[in-house]
Amino acid sequence: MQEGGNLKEVYTRLAKAVKSLENSDLKFAKHPKLGYLTFCPSNLGTAMRASVHIKVPKLAAKSGKQAGKTALDELCAELHLQPRGIHGEHTESVGGVYDISNKRRLGLSEIQAVTEMFTGIQKIIEQEKAL
Repeated sequence: MQEGGNLKEVYTRLAKAVKSLENSDLKFAKHPKLGYLTFCPSNLGTAMRASVHIKVPKLAAKSGKQAGKTALDELCAELHLQPRGIHGEHTESVGGVYDISNKRRLGLSEIQAVTEMFTGIQKIIEQEKAL
C-alpha cells in the first residue's frame, strides 16, 4: 500500500519484487494459458489485483437503475471493476471511501489489468464530480 496516485511507481516496485522471486529457488505453479495457480479461483490468470482507495460518497449514495444497486456498483460493473470496503471484501465503506480494483484477471496481462483499473478510476472520478 502506498499513499498518493503514482501507479507507475507502485507497479515498478512490484515488478522488481516479482523479478527477485523469479530469480530465487522458489517454484510457482503456472499454466501456459491460465496463468499462476493461486489459492483463490477468482485470481486465476495474472493473480494481480490492482486497487486504489478513493472517496466517492455521491456515487455510493445515488441509487442505481437496478434494485438494490448503487450508481457506483453499476458503474464499476460496466468498467470491469469491483468496489469493496477499505478493509477488504464484504466490508463496508468508511466515510465514503472505497477500495476499487480490477475485476478481470484471466485473459489479460498485468499491465492491461492496471491500465483497465486506471482508466476506470478516471471515469469514476468524472462521474463523482458531475454529481
